[in-house]
Amino acid sequence: MSEKITTTTSATAGDPELTQIRSRIFSHTDGLERATSRASLEEQEDLKLAEMGYKPELRRNFSAWSLLGIGFGLTNSWFGISASLVTGIYSGGPLMIVYGILIIAFVSTFIGITLSELASAFPNSGGQYYWTMVLAPRKQAPFLAYMCGALAWAGSVFSAASTSMSVAQVIVGMHALLAGPDFVVKDWMVFVTFQIVNLVAFLFNCYGKLLPYFAKAALYISLISYFTITVTVLACSSGRYQSAHFVFVQFNNQTGWKSSGIAFIVGLINPNWCFSCLDSATHMAEEALEPERKIPIAIMGTVAIGFLTSFTYVIAMFFSVNNLDEIFNSNTLVPIIDIYYQALRNKGGTIWLMVMFLLTAFGCNMSGQTWMTRLCWSFSRDNGLLGSKYWSIIHPTLGVPLNANIMSCCWVAFAGCLYLVSTSGFNSMVVGTITFLLLSYAIPVVCLLLKGRNNIQHGPFWLGPLGYIANVITLLWTLFALVFFSFPFTIPVTKDNMNYMSVVIVGYSVWCVAYWFVRGHRVFKTTEMRLSPNGEFVEVEKTDDTNVTEEIKQ
Repeated sequence: MSEKITTTTSATAGDPELTQIRSRIFSHTDGLERATSRASLEEQEDLKLAEMGYKPELRRNFSAWSLLGIGFGLTNSWFGISASLVTGIYSGGPLMIVYGILIIAFVSTFIGITLSELASAFPNSGGQYYWTMVLAPRKQAPFLAYMCGALAWAGSVFSAASTSMSVAQVIVGMHALLAGPDFVVKDWMVFVTFQIVNLVAFLFNCYGKLLPYFAKAALYISLISYFTITVTVLACSSGRYQSAHFVFVQFNNQTGWKSSGIAFIVGLINPNWCFSCLDSATHMAEEALEPERKIPIAIMGTVAIGFLTSFTYVIAMFFSVNNLDEIFNSNTLVPIIDIYYQALRNKGGTIWLMVMFLLTAFGCNMSGQTWMTRLCWSFSRDNGLLGSKYWSIIHPTLGVPLNANIMSCCWVAFAGCLYLVSTSGFNSMVVGTITFLLLSYAIPVVCLLLKGRNNIQHGPFWLGPLGYIANVITLLWTLFALVFFSFPFTIPVTKDNMNYMSVVIVGYSVWCVAYWFVRGHRVFKTTEMRLSPNGEFVEVEKTDDTNVTEEIKQ
């Protein structure tokens, strides 16, 4: 038999047409095998999701690169450090930002490990609130999971709002540069631009099939822009570089705080914002195959790329600064524009670099809205929000949670009003992003430590004792940030420059607790689901803190 096959193959080897046919057949067979393999993986992932109690509703079209695009596209540390540079510049100057990045990158590595371990063990779009539901003691699980989800969603809203506001400030600042030193930026200009930017991000997030491509494009655009801007600024500043003493030693405190230590700590808000939102990829768990492996890659990759880009970027920028006082007194109100302009000494070149910066910013803004929308949708599946039955719907044609997108963007638009209330409104949004998200991370971490790290079935990403250290550092940093990031940004304090975020956090928490006792405790879902033999979803109630009965209710 083998001789016949060999003979036939030899006879047809010289026939181009038969060779082409055979090639097409083999190619088609390989394609079928890949399609079958993917279908099998999707079925396995859907079964895992069903065991968690959820119906698979979203397309699993995100690769590891797409998830990294969402994670880094949102965190985008080199962009974030530029967009919120005003806080760091006033709180210590270059020294504060350079060493601040080192501190925050160190802390963020451990926060990333904590989130990666939990995402690997329990891959679910609910992220931290789902982890809390699984890890918390039975009696406390519903309330703790609800509060965790509410805090996480608030953090995502403030993140999207602060990103949109930073984009708006850059756009208005570019106009101020072109208009000349006599142009005065008004709050309403930034506010109106903010609303337009928010609307554009909403529209981009209405097309589910295109989101993975947008995410990957955002990653590539960010890295290309980082490299181009860094090299251009350094090249154009040749012969006019600042001293190492200016970048690494000199401390410039413009906050009014008498204590340089307090000024430095308040300034950490700047680099901390650039490494926040590390949980963003976890909320895409139901849109990827093997999320227990890919999400940790996205999270840790976000921290690594974020540190390498932001650290090298700020050093290059500060060596290129000519006059720090001009930056403090600039009418653009966006320090990075003035740094580019001082390096290039040309408005046209500066605008060209800022266009690349803006493209990166739009990618960041789009990723932020994607994450916010997915979190809103997943939390609404468990009736975590008022009107959840509307926000938990997946649009049948677009394949995205459109209603959740609309509602979330409306809240972003409302959060933008903080900018009109206080001159430090942007900083308040940044603090809201950091503190709300850190609190949402802390809740499942406390539950994990109380339950015992060895008492859960961990995923492929698990670092043992190092994971325990990461958990403790995450909790300590949460306490530190909650206290010190509530301090006023400048002294003396007035109603216009006050840090109102502590008021917002307390007010929002009171509202959440009140809603829980009035309605939430009755409607928030705390049961898990299993697939019955005939493939139908049925509820299975918890019997104790660690196990769920495998019996199917008849």
